[in-house]
Amino acid sequence: MAETFLFNITEGVLSKVSSLAIEQISSACNIKTEVRKLQNTLSTIKAVILDADEQQSKNHEVRDWLEKLKDAVYDIDDLLDDLSTQVLQRNVDTFRGIFILKKVTRFFSSSNPIASRFKIVHRVKGLRKKLDEIAEDRNKFHFNEKAILIPVDNNHVREQTHSFVIASDIFGRDGDKENIVKLLVSFDCENEEVLVISIVGIGGLGKTTVVKLAYNDDRVIQSFDLGMWVSVSEDFRVGKVVEKILKSATGESLGHLDMDQMQRRLVDVLSDKKYLLVLDDVWNDDRNKWMDLMELLKNGRAGSKIIVTTRSKAVATITCTTSPYNLTGLSDDDCLSLFLKCAFRDGPNDWLPNLVAIGKEIVEKCGGVPLAVKTLGSLLYMNTDEQEWVRIRDNDIWEIDQKQSDILPLLQLSYERLPSYLKQCFAYCSMLPKGLEIPREVFINLWIAQGFVHSVTPGSRQLKDIGNQYFNELLSRFCFQDVVEAFDGEILACKIHSLVHDLAQSVAGRECLNAKSDAKSMSHLVRHIYFHDHEYLTAGKESSRPFFNSRNVRSLRCAFKVKPLDKTLIQAIVRNFRRLRVLILNGLQLEELPSSIGDLTLLKYFDLSQSSNINSLPKSICKLLNLQTLNLINCENFQDLPRNFGDLVSMRTLYLTCQEMSLRKKSPQSFTSLQFLLLYNCDFTQLPSEMQHFASIRVLRIYDCPRLASLPNSIKYLSKLEKLWIWNCEELDLSEGDGLQGLTGLQSLLLMGLPKLIDLPVGLKENVVKTLKFLRVANCANFSAFPDWLVSFSMLQRLYIEDCPNLFFLPEGVHKNIAKLHISGCPNLASFGE
Repeated sequence: MAETFLFNITEGVLSKVSSLAIEQISSACNIKTEVRKLQNTLSTIKAVILDADEQQSKNHEVRDWLEKLKDAVYDIDDLLDDLSTQVLQRNVDTFRGIFILKKVTRFFSSSNPIASRFKIVHRVKGLRKKLDEIAEDRNKFHFNEKAILIPVDNNHVREQTHSFVIASDIFGRDGDKENIVKLLVSFDCENEEVLVISIVGIGGLGKTTVVKLAYNDDRVIQSFDLGMWVSVSEDFRVGKVVEKILKSATGESLGHLDMDQMQRRLVDVLSDKKYLLVLDDVWNDDRNKWMDLMELLKNGRAGSKIIVTTRSKAVATITCTTSPYNLTGLSDDDCLSLFLKCAFRDGPNDWLPNLVAIGKEIVEKCGGVPLAVKTLGSLLYMNTDEQEWVRIRDNDIWEIDQKQSDILPLLQLSYERLPSYLKQCFAYCSMLPKGLEIPREVFINLWIAQGFVHSVTPGSRQLKDIGNQYFNELLSRFCFQDVVEAFDGEILACKIHSLVHDLAQSVAGRECLNAKSDAKSMSHLVRHIYFHDHEYLTAGKESSRPFFNSRNVRSLRCAFKVKPLDKTLIQAIVRNFRRLRVLILNGLQLEELPSSIGDLTLLKYFDLSQSSNINSLPKSICKLLNLQTLNLINCENFQDLPRNFGDLVSMRTLYLTCQEMSLRKKSPQSFTSLQFLLLYNCDFTQLPSEMQHFASIRVLRIYDCPRLASLPNSIKYLSKLEKLWIWNCEELDLSEGDGLQGLTGLQSLLLMGLPKLIDLPVGLKENVVKTLKFLRVANCANFSAFPDWLVSFSMLQRLYIEDCPNLFFLPEGVHKNIAKLHISGCPNLASFGE
């Protein structure tokens, strides 16, 4: 695993050392000098981590040194989080009035059962000594200080492509070829000197191949005076690209010319010619470089075209002058045909039925990617041993040896091009399930819980917003697929492509473990575990001992399909994995959790969804002061939140299915950090009247609450609310009370499946006229008219109106200021179109 991970972890730890909370504790415990020494030593070591990473492949002593350093950095991180927890506890107790008259130093006295001053001093000194020894050892390796850069390893650069192709060897791309040919020959834009078409998709999908098919089609050849093919790859220096273009056009090597000479030569070559230029495998996302190149390509005749192939949506966006062409995967049948051709020397007469059946299962893991199909098919070429076919079927692709030209090394290029701050986030995706739809906020909340997301300038941006930026960057690089987009453009959920998941596991190395039925041991380096079988975690069982012996685990996900966890097993998890930041226990059959769950004081993400028997949480849950995300969705028998739930001062995201919702704890700090609240399938008739405690909420979603009759007037205090989505609440009458008055920051409003909705709540008229950007009204059988004042909503960008059969009035002129107006299922309303 690349030590850019360690570099980023170290950066995160250093930012914590500088925090106000650690400063307070250091002063209170008289360890400020020790902490400062710790910080200085860590800063010195950080400077040489990247050089050590380059040396470790050739020197096992360096590799051992890096492992010791990583253990020490994680230990320091644990210490700092423990200290920060003490500050949180002090603040909560202060609000309760327990320590109002006591000084900070008293809190850290040796009599305090939570944090002994002596233990704190001892831990800090012990870690400083350990780190000093590691720092001293580094001197014998003569490391150099290096700044973090995106590596370009010439040993891994993709081989240069060419335009030659044998069409008979290609499966399932006839439709794509025809679509691209039509773009090239049927659409001559006389107003544009050059039309740029981007072909975009995951590595190994066949972008180059399908462009070759179109490039060599007779209709395309006859449509252009000049055809040029350039393999760009990593090096997008304008001079280098121009040199390659000239060589493709003239056959001459002109590297001896300077830039001015090459520019004049390019003008001569392109002048008065209608040309087709293919720029294959483009990675450059610097718009200025692209514009510099385009300035030199404007000398051709109108109708000239450029095709860009890329793995990045960001690159496609800055290059294309029309909508990008998104290449999708092959069909299952085409994948199987390609696989069998690679695996068997002869035709169908050579196919063995038992192997063909296994082959069908093998191609499923390829996700429609031709190169993956070829990789696995070629591994089995001329091999009729059924056991070997089964081995390939049952192993993840990352566990199978591959040549440099195969799928995993090709995808590795995409990983190596990621900015350093995204690499940890990407690798952690191996801890998420393959093939399942995952909400966007789950990615972000998990990254935040693990400390992968942090602001360069603390406090300048919310971590949620930075995490959303990370998600969008990975999305643009085709790490995710089957994206679900909401009416306001928000990405709701996506899946992780199976090959991308395998790549994530490959680069994560020993830090992330997907434990399966054949796992016999666990390295002490493992920090994140995904258990796929309940047998591993049978308390007291001999085979479970290696897993329970670890003290370094930071996240644990259990996916048990046979035997549910019992209370004893959860107690064993708590007892052995005290460093957990993430705990995911879906589908528990227990009615209650053990009270020891409150001992996981560093826990930040807790998922108990689908646990239909749980009816309450132990009081000790309120000791988890670092808890940021709690998921109780589809816990149908869950009654209500614990009395002191408001003590969870770090809570940002709450997913809740419950019978009742009362805010019994009303201290000033209650729920002040909560930003996202999803109420799903709740059985109450009204929300709590004290909604002012949710004053920091940015997103409120209320889904499938059939008995909810009204919203409290106190909702007007949610001045920071940006999204309000209400769906399938049959008894909800929004005309009651103040009608959404006071929501002065509302930008996105969804009203769907509300049979008692007659018109828009009047409270919107005064409050959101200058903020509301997205509005969707759908499946509201009795909704009859939009008010005239809707025309005054100057910021409204998208309006969706669907399945409102009694809607008869839309104010005249409302569509003029809206970029997108969609109307469907409204027979009594004249359609305004898209």
